[in-house]
Amino acid sequence: MRKTFDPITLEILWRRLISIVDEADSAVSRTAFSSLLRDAHDYTCMFTDRKGRELAQGTFATPGQSGAMALGIKNLVNKLPPETYKPGDIFITNDPWALAGHLNDVCLISPIFYKGQLTAFTACVFHHSDIGGRVSSDNHDVFEEGLFIPLVKLYDAGVLNQSVIDMIRWNVRTPDEVIGDIRSQIAANHVCGEKICQMLNENELDGLDDLADQITDRTEKSMREQIEKIPDGIYRAQGVVEQMKGKEDVVIKAAVEVKGSDIVVDLDGSSPQVNWGGNVVYNFTYAYVFMAIKSMFDPDIPNNDGCARPIKLKAPEGSVVNCRFPAAVAARLVIGHFLTEIIYRALSVVVPDRVIASSGGTPAQMNVFYGKRNDGRPWHSVIIRGGGMGASSLSDGNYVYIFPANGANTPVEIFESDTPLIVEKRELLIDSGGPGKMKGGLGQREVFRIPDDQYAPIPPINLGIQAGRHLHPPEGLFGGRPGARARFLVNEEPGNPYGLTQLKPGDVVTIDAAGGGGYGNPLERDPEMVERDVIEGYVSLERAKEDYGVVIDPKTSKVDMEATRKLRERIGG
Repeated sequence: MRKTFDPITLEILWRRLISIVDEADSAVSRTAFSSLLRDAHDYTCMFTDRKGRELAQGTFATPGQSGAMALGIKNLVNKLPPETYKPGDIFITNDPWALAGHLNDVCLISPIFYKGQLTAFTACVFHHSDIGGRVSSDNHDVFEEGLFIPLVKLYDAGVLNQSVIDMIRWNVRTPDEVIGDIRSQIAANHVCGEKICQMLNENELDGLDDLADQITDRTEKSMREQIEKIPDGIYRAQGVVEQMKGKEDVVIKAAVEVKGSDIVVDLDGSSPQVNWGGNVVYNFTYAYVFMAIKSMFDPDIPNNDGCARPIKLKAPEGSVVNCRFPAAVAARLVIGHFLTEIIYRALSVVVPDRVIASSGGTPAQMNVFYGKRNDGRPWHSVIIRGGGMGASSLSDGNYVYIFPANGANTPVEIFESDTPLIVEKRELLIDSGGPGKMKGGLGQREVFRIPDDQYAPIPPINLGIQAGRHLHPPEGLFGGRPGARARFLVNEEPGNPYGLTQLKPGDVVTIDAAGGGGYGNPLERDPEMVERDVIEGYVSLERAKEDYGVVIDPKTSKVDMEATRKLRERIGG
């Protein structure tokens, strides 16, 4: 008979499941070799029931990985009959179309057995800094982008397949780091598996099936109740994503249909797939569509399979949002991250208080540096940088934020310890936040120098950038204005932010991340908030007057309320 749980017990067990994944997550931060994992947190741990339905993910999971995994793991684990799995098995793959959309995201999947029965699966996806290949956004197909690992066994009943490790080792530039990170993934899965069995034993449960049913059913019910509160209808929006110089912009069209408690997102009319690495696979597209809807309607309930049941996605095959193999996909974030803000824009007419303006951290800025030190040793480092977050109806946008992804800005000290480069400057950019009743978050500037002394690395030093917002700034909402655009300079001259740049000792690289869009009419912003912005160095005196109609005495830094009233009347008249 099906076991039922009272609400208190159900909540305790549900939170226990999440704490288990968070413990696995913590194991990664303590054991991973790459700073992209330890410090930027570009990884996701989760586990599913024995049917592959997601039950819990790490609290700090990355939406693009977790949403794609929720679809991908279910398909992968059901490829094989349950009786083919054995205790001690670990599978590995980085198939972009099966999981999170590019080769750098390597997934390890482990079946969990309890009392001799297959009970669950645990999985983690890590963004490995190095997967070989030509590290550039302007690759033309996936074969240029690195090592492709189909779904294979890394461990068979606890026995390591050394050939898989050797294959990986001989296809990457920094093998010790890559293999070390794979071992960190093994540790994460081990922690998750052990703790789930411990929970089942302590609570005298024979398996997770009944608990999984009740958790996912309750989550689905909560999600549907929120969706039902908005009017039925079809809400449309489109967004433009810039491409590299000489190519037409990518257009993403979205029709969001709300019908009762169901939402169908149709991306028909979006641009066809492109001849560079910005293509997005279906799973990654779904992940950021799901992220938008989940964050608007039921942000507090933990993610699991039940959250996704009311949401359906239609994405034409062969389009930039559902590309065909063997399209280049390494820079899928450059287009994929925009899906969330386009869904926000479509639904802003019915839920204006649940959306934000466009963000300068959409897409996150991925900078890949690699080369050889002066003693010939290879080095390879990836850092993520966020821009200003878009403002909402209630608050200004956060500064230097990675959104809608959930990574972190790698500390300067870590980057300098990992590479032979020097960071000369990292600072907030004054006036970069889009003006509005609520101001967009500020972007940032970072200046790198290649040493030309006895510590100079061997040229060339390679820089591959995955970024955006260099041509089209983040848009505001409801009268809010755009944030500042991004910039990429090499020795004070404009560089190519969409390809591979080769540097030499003595070169100086400047990278500006964009500011967030504003929300609402800037002339409605509280003058005292503008005064504070000026005092803090976020807005200049000139822009306070020009954008917000606020007159501030340069000697006292105080608002002249009468002069402000007259100026706003004249500007707004």
